Amino acid sequence: MSVSELSSAAQDYLKMIWSATEWSATPITVGAMAERMGVKPSTVSDGIRRLAKQGLVTHAPYGSIELTRTGNDHAVEMVRRHRLLETFLVKVLGYGWDEVHDEAEILEHAVSATMITRIDELLGHPVRDPHGDPIPSPDGQLRPPQGVRLAAVDPDRPLTITRISDADPDMLRYFTELGLAPDTRLTVLAHRPYADVTTIRLPDRDLDIDLGPSAAESIWVIAS
Repeated sequence: MSVSELSSAAQDYLKMIWSATEWSATPITVGAMAERMGVKPSTVSDGIRRLAKQGLVTHAPYGSIELTRTGNDHAVEMVRRHRLLETFLVKVLGYGWDEVHDEAEILEHAVSATMITRIDELLGHPVRDPHGDPIPSPDGQLRPPQGVRLAAVDPDRPLTITRISDADPDMLRYFTELGLAPDTRLTVLAHRPYADVTTIRLPDRDLDIDLGPSAAESIWVIAS
């Protein structure tokens, strides 16, 4: 069975299970999936049981959910669709990076493998989406995610933003106003935990910025 033969709900479940451990070591649970999707845990449990019968996941009662090899392959294909579509919407259709997630969530279920191949070719085979997330190759290979959260970095080290979470469109618009995006260079000046503030400097603009905890947790950086 190809990924296109799965229902949209099954595709979403597989992608969510895979994405949960891309930037975290903690597998997702039924409860966490239900909370993210805004549905009852029983609804998610039913969906997981169906995926298990198809050989796409394994799930111990009240435990974490794991993808089988086939389930992982399908999940990675959905991630590739999603991130290529986001990149296409930004680079070709002029969408803002804060607008593309929901659009890609709809389109990824409708596009064919041929269209995804054509989009990839048109874009010149990009390796990252607009938020810095790696785009899987056609054969499912994926560069290991790089970077650590800005909130965890020691001060006074030259850094480059490698990824910004796309979970909150309002946050992305805020980062646009500040001039923060993948490949932006910065230095952490100080973490002030009792004030819940991280102060960064943008050397290219000679500008200091104070970030709250949610903003600092949404940015991943690597050493420059």
